[in-house]
Amino acid sequence: MPSELFPLKGRKIWVAGHHGMVGSAVLRRLAGEECEIVTVSHAALDLTRQAEVEAWLGETKPEAIFLAAAHVGGILANDTRPADFIYDNLAIETNVLHAAFKVGVKKLLFLGSSCIYTKLAPQPIPETALLEGQLEPTNQWYAIAKIAGLKMAQAYRRQYGADFISAMPTNLYGQGDNFDLLSSHVVPALIAKMHRAKVEGAASVEIWGTGKPRREFLYVDDLADALVYLMKVYSDEPHVNVGTGADVAISELAELLAEIIGFSGDIRYDTGKPDGTPKKLLDVQRLNALGWQAGVPLDVGLRKTYQWYLKEAEG
Repeated sequence: MPSELFPLKGRKIWVAGHHGMVGSAVLRRLAGEECEIVTVSHAALDLTRQAEVEAWLGETKPEAIFLAAAHVGGILANDTRPADFIYDNLAIETNVLHAAFKVGVKKLLFLGSSCIYTKLAPQPIPETALLEGQLEPTNQWYAIAKIAGLKMAQAYRRQYGADFISAMPTNLYGQGDNFDLLSSHVVPALIAKMHRAKVEGAASVEIWGTGKPRREFLYVDDLADALVYLMKVYSDEPHVNVGTGADVAISELAELLAEIIGFSGDIRYDTGKPDGTPKKLLDVQRLNALGWQAGVPLDVGLRKTYQWYLKEAEG
């Protein structure tokens, strides 16, 4: 492991978006770091309101920030509410980054998304592929907002020397995910659909698209570990991809989940629905060279996620 440039022990750290899947995982990971963790609810602080953010940060004065707060969703949510996705995310990142600089926060980690890369990016996708082509139309609004946040972090580092860094995670899943079929990503959507089909004795489940697209999936507690690691050891302008380095076809994912859940019916593909990007696998050589690799295999992470769903999401 590289030497720690920014030890966390004894520091006051704000996890922005702590109720979300990523933020709650970061809280779990920070529990063993002997740091003071600060959180604030959306009801108490609206991150889209600049004056509120500046006042709260000025009063709280955290030394470090994990910026995991975002307006997120799957293909359907992005496609039907594009204005919400671009406005909310631009507002959150603009307000938090600028206020962090103004009050003298020592370090900030901005969390992006692998959808910032172009639809037909080279595979696996290196960090240098950013802005080298057309974005995927179904989530371009969210992607543009996240690209702006990444560039803003770089700009404050370049102009003011602010120690702002950015991490770009691949597709995430795990406890605390959103299982609402109208706004969820593929893993929680499939879990909810297949579990319901199993309970109701349905003969089949329907999946959007052809099942051919390939995706990389990272267990959220693995991401949290990587983010804490980067906060400690990384300080540079380029963003860092965070993933597993392996991908799987959506059809293979569906079959694996059917086995885990115990659904024995047919899996049918609605080929009239969009597939999204045909393949998305991140090049994680930069992260691996820093000394970190993902540790939770896909089947293990999916089993943990389903067990959490049974315990929490079902009641």
